[in-house]
Amino acid sequence: MQYPHTPDGRYFVVRGRLWRASNTDLDPPHRERMVGELMAARREVRDARDDAVRLAAARARVDAAKRGLGERGPSWWDDGAPDYNRRMARNTPYAAWFASLPA
Repeated sequence: MQYPHTPDGRYFVVRGRLWRASNTDLDPPHRERMVGELMAARREVRDARDDAVRLAAARARVDAAKRGLGERGPSWWDDGAPDYNRRMARNTPYAAWFASLPA
């Protein structure tokens, strides 16, 4: 499923909420490596449900991969614009754009 991305490419929208997109400036080999690590870490989270230590380590791997992709941590853009990650689109400067999307 393809989610709509804001015109500046910084976020995608799921059920009205903005989620920070991966850094658009990542070189393809780094991006592929980080996505592979993220998927492996997510599988580890799934498989570690009954082991608290293993689960914590797997969640740390997910976090590290998401930070490597720019989806968490400091915003990857450098123009000083605030980060609206996890905010409802209708409550941000993207409200008009979001309202114009087909229902």
